[in-house]
Amino acid sequence: MFSTMKSILRKFELSQYNEFTIENYFRKKGYMVGKNNRIFIRDLGSEPYLIKIGNYCIIGSGVQFITHDGAVGLFRDEFPDINIFGKIEVRDKSFIGINSTILPDVLIGPNSIIGAGSIVTKDVLPNTVVAGIPAKVICSIEEYKEKIVKKWEALALKGHRKTWENQLKEYFWTTTND
Repeated sequence: MFSTMKSILRKFELSQYNEFTIENYFRKKGYMVGKNNRIFIRDLGSEPYLIKIGNYCIIGSGVQFITHDGAVGLFRDEFPDINIFGKIEVRDKSFIGINSTILPDVLIGPNSIIGAGSIVTKDVLPNTVVAGIPAKVICSIEEYKEKIVKKWEALALKGHRKTWENQLKEYFWTTTND
């Protein structure tokens, strides 16, 4: 009963935060989280004190930070107290795409992008785009920027975001844009 009540209170407390303000909750809990982040998750994993998030990062929904090796349980008969842990550090201005998993002992360099659904097993160099299972280098941040700016210019959207629906329908469904 007590754990159920505690769970309900935690869910209520977390509901008071959004992706822009959840960093305040994490810092209040003593976690190492910088400022001006956009964080769509509400849980930093089972050892949140082994995670450090810089400033101006975006962390998509469904992202998981794994700071331990659960497979060591296979050896508990021989080594009853065995546990292995590793830290995770996300440096400034990094983007982690939806449903990505970051494994222990990983450093994500500043200005890096991790594609959606990736499993990151090794350090990500600064100014790099990685994606896949396991995550591999796709391109530099500058190459990515060039590519997306060309796509953005081709769209030639006018006005405020609220007016884009018809423009996007026109672009994607009534014209040839191969």
